[in-house]
Amino acid sequence: MIKKCIVISDSFKGTLSSRDICRIARETVPPLLPRCEVVCIPVADGGEGTVACFEEAMGASPVGVCVRGPHGEVVQARYGRKGRRAIIEMAAAAGLPLAGGHMDPERATTYGVGQLIRHAVEHGCTDVLLGLGGSATNDGGCGAAAALGARFYRRDGGAFVPVGGTLDQIDRIDLSETRNLLKGVEITVMCDVENPLCGPQGAAFVFGPQKGADPDMVRRLDGQLRAFGAALDRQLGLKLDQMPGAGAAGGMGAGCAAFLGAGLRPGIEAVLDMVDFDRCLEGADLVITGEGRLDAQSLQGKVISGVAKRTQPRGIPLLAIVGCIGDGAEAAYARGVTAMFSINREAEAFPQSAPKSADHYRRTLEDVLRLVRALS
Repeated sequence: MIKKCIVISDSFKGTLSSRDICRIARETVPPLLPRCEVVCIPVADGGEGTVACFEEAMGASPVGVCVRGPHGEVVQARYGRKGRRAIIEMAAAAGLPLAGGHMDPERATTYGVGQLIRHAVEHGCTDVLLGLGGSATNDGGCGAAAALGARFYRRDGGAFVPVGGTLDQIDRIDLSETRNLLKGVEITVMCDVENPLCGPQGAAFVFGPQKGADPDMVRRLDGQLRAFGAALDRQLGLKLDQMPGAGAAGGMGAGCAAFLGAGLRPGIEAVLDMVDFDRCLEGADLVITGEGRLDAQSLQGKVISGVAKRTQPRGIPLLAIVGCIGDGAEAAYARGVTAMFSINREAEAFPQSAPKSADHYRRTLEDVLRLVRALS
């Protein structure tokens, strides 16, 4: 008999949020497994929606703040807070949707992200979880650092706030005010990519095009990030060019490590620790996870792989209900996934199937639970 079932799924991008899936599970599991305790944990990997998930999973309170958007405009952003802990997603202040039809990674800034961190720290937070993802920027996190008191100077001694197109003008960096502000504050960065700062697999070449960069701009941005890496080495004695995750969010991975003293962690690991997932697993007979697409990439620090890493040693069956199953998905079995199920019920293109995702998820979950009930 299944006495405790945990549902912890990533969103199906563009169709179902993690909170939608939790709602469906709360409605669907009890009629089929009436004696089963249902624990639903909404999760996100650091991008858009991360704060909302923590508000529901942990009871964090939303805090609204007016900050600068990616092009200097005033935007209303928010972060989550519980006690002295703040959960911030950079997309709230520097995300692609905020850029609208004016995407320009050579000019966009992360300044508003620093304003969010500063607000949290100045209001008593000593533990900050920062999600990187969905950014419109390529400034190496210099804007965020400037909002936190960092000073950047050109060769002529003039102070400025670097953006993606002016990183090569950095001659001197003064972090004294930033270090004083962040004294006693621990910042953890959720980072789900391992890209280096620059080069063919770096921030500009891999992520620049989705931010509006054409091939010529991509090459310019990569050159700027190379100059940025050299400045960090020259001024701070930090060789971060090849650090895994340095290229996340337009080089903000490197900037967070260099300017904020932050540690970079796979997003799902940080999330599972924060929601105390190991404790939730006590007494669990079944865990249901998922994401929009399960393939070989899902095993590289994504939600399914992170959950499997916790369930496998405990021998807890893990079922993956996903949007679609791609090449390399079978490797998930060795990582601890017991079985995988696609919600696709007929052969049709995504534009046709997307509006039906909620209904298809519900029906697939019902079928899976009927099987579980029959075998219990």
